[in-house]
Amino acid sequence: MDILKKWGVFWEKFGPGGAWERVIGEGLLNTLVIAFLGLLIGIVIGTLIATVKVMPKYKALPRILDKICSVYVGFFRGTPIVVQLLLAYYVLFPLCGINIGSLNTCILVFGLNSGAYVSEIMRGGILSVDGGQMEAGRAVGLSYTTTMLKIVVPQAIKNILPTLGNELIALVKDTSVVSFVAAVDLYKTFNEIGNRTYEYIIPYLCMALIYIVLVALISLGIKLMERSLRKSDRGN
Repeated sequence: MDILKKWGVFWEKFGPGGAWERVIGEGLLNTLVIAFLGLLIGIVIGTLIATVKVMPKYKALPRILDKICSVYVGFFRGTPIVVQLLLAYYVLFPLCGINIGSLNTCILVFGLNSGAYVSEIMRGGILSVDGGQMEAGRAVGLSYTTTMLKIVVPQAIKNILPTLGNELIALVKDTSVVSFVAAVDLYKTFNEIGNRTYEYIIPYLCMALIYIVLVALISLGIKLMERSLRKSDRGN
């Protein structure tokens, strides 16, 4: 009964129409914004890096770009994302005189971090596409880059869609560290509720439930997209 009473008090204060509804909504929105925009940035960066990684290394420029990309991937995969946030927010940006706010910093760092992982995912997807696709594109007069971006990459994305879904889920859960740079997310919101009410059980259970629901919805969305792509392939 004590737990039920706590749930009742929590819902009265923090449910729809409650005093903290707006704050919880803000934390949820920021969590989704950081994760989704971070993944979009990561897909763009990852695609470019993967393209560099798989291109022929006959000339000096591709070899130089390949080394730069390797350093980039090594740094972002070799350091925790919380360290990257701290370095960007408290060290790099202040030294450069840049002030874009904590939320934008989180979006940028999450995007750069995701780009390192998506690059390897995308590279595997590109290599899974039949080599004849590249040959066909070049045969009709398209450049290597145009063939890659317009023919090979779209097919690669179909192959790696489930893995991209896993990357989005990881980003959603990783947003729990953005409070280190004073950004508001689900964790910071519910932790603040606990600090103010001196009651942590119900807020933390509610926070866990929201994360579970978010992950379930993302997984369902990915499955529906896969099913739609399979139907379109059969239609073709």
